[in-house]
Amino acid sequence: MSGAVLCFLLLLQLSASANPEELTVKPEQDVTLVCRALSDVPVILLEWNRRDLKDDGYVFFYRNQRAYENYQHPRYRGRVELRDPEVRHGDVSVVLKDVSVNDTGTYDCRVIIDGGHERRQLISLTVADSDPPAGQEGRNHGLVVGLSVAAGILVILLLISVSVYYIMYKRRNGPRENPSYKAPAAESTEVT
Repeated sequence: MSGAVLCFLLLLQLSASANPEELTVKPEQDVTLVCRALSDVPVILLEWNRRDLKDDGYVFFYRNQRAYENYQHPRYRGRVELRDPEVRHGDVSVVLKDVSVNDTGTYDCRVIIDGGHERRQLISLTVADSDPPAGQEGRNHGLVVGLSVAAGILVILLLISVSVYYIMYKRRNGPRENPSYKAPAAESTEVT
């Protein structure tokens, strides 16, 4: 992959993690809050927080390959578990069970893997009794547009890369003069 494409993908990842993913669910449902570590490297620490809970405890706390319920905020005890208890493929998503309007808020996933690398993901969860008001059905519209633009830019970069490669290939391997080919001799136009 070219350096420009790698830079673009890195910028896309950074912008995605800076803007919270928005989820809207109805009460009494279970919801998965998605978060991924960078790789299959062992997870050293996983903290799920809710920004407005301050220092009253975690939504979910995981260290040394196990969850610690005693560090959880009382509201979340017995209601949160890892989607994949074995944390395979960097999946540190949690399932929040039986949500209520009180669970509305911004959730912050912080994961540290072996080697000290840290990743954060924000999720804005709205628990509402009714469907969204008219005009707000597409709250993720900006994300869809952004991803569409990103896909378009990737396609353009791919086309440019292929075109440049084709041009360079043609220049290197372009038509060569055949040494066995001789141009026909010019006819003599002398008048006798």
